[in-house]
This record gives sequence, C-alpha cells and structure tokens, in this order.
Amino acid sequence: MHVLTMSRFLFLALLLSGAVSAAKPWQGIQPGVSSALDVFGKFGEPTRKTEVKGQTVLIYSGLQAVPGTVQAQFKLAPGTQTVARIDVYPAPLIDKAAIEASYGPACDPKAKDPDAESPCFFVKEVTGKPPYLIFLRLGLAVFFRDDGKYVQSFAFLPAKA
Repeated sequence: MHVLTMSRFLFLALLLSGAVSAAKPWQGIQPGVSSALDVFGKFGEPTRKTEVKGQTVLIYSGLQAVPGTVQAQFKLAPGTQTVARIDVYPAPLIDKAAIEASYGPACDPKAKDPDAESPCFFVKEVTGKPPYLIFLRLGLAVFFRDDGKYVQSFAFLPAKA
C-alpha cells in the first residue's frame, strides 16, 4: 500500500474510530443518547449555534474545529436537546477505498440480510448529486464531493438495530 494512502487510512481510522461498530459514538458523542451538555463538555462553546428547520445545530469550525476536521455539526432533536445527528467534514482527502477498508465492502444484494453479519454499505442515488454510501448497522452515511471521488462528509445517526 502506498505510504500516503496508508497514512490517510490510519488517519481515517483514528478520526472516525467512534463509528466502527453499531451505535458507537463519534468522539464520545452518541446520536440518540448524548445531550447538548455532553457536546459542550467535550468541545466547549460552539463557533456558531443556529436553527435549521426547527432543529438547533451546534457548529464547530475554524479555530474551534475538532482536530482532523474542517467542521463538525451536532444537530439536536427538537424539544429534547439530544444529539440526533452528527455531520463531520474531514480535513484530509479520503476516498472510497479507504472507506471500504475501514468500514466494510458493498453489501451482497443476494444475501437475505446483507448487513447482519458484518457491516457493509448500500449505494443510494439522489438526482443531481453524487451517490452516497449508507452503512445501516453502523448508523453511518458517507457523502462524496461533486467529483464523486473524495468524501465530503460523514453523517452519524442512530444505528439500525
């Protein structure tokens, strides 16, 4: 494996180590479980706090970006102040091969329950956007930049049982 690719893979594994099994947190924050107070305790005051479609979003960017990211967003469930989703925008360039090496291959469409034994992804298509990968059991979605080669962001959600 090329040294630069290996270092990216190792960095990816460290950066995203919280998402390697079902319902594990990212950086100690778990969607569906952790609260806004947990986020403040771990990362301090956000760079910006905003409302989007009735949902409070805590944004950490610039000098307050979580190491290894250019931005992290913690979206809170309305009325509960519980983290509903975490969107992470990684600083390094990460490609699909690194995602597969870290989280698993494409699901076998012939399997009865393709995500049951070990994590695998399904490719989701959205008109006008690059396809994205969804790891149901991990509660992880991986979105690609417009070029379709490199990761734009990771979305950590409550994992599917």
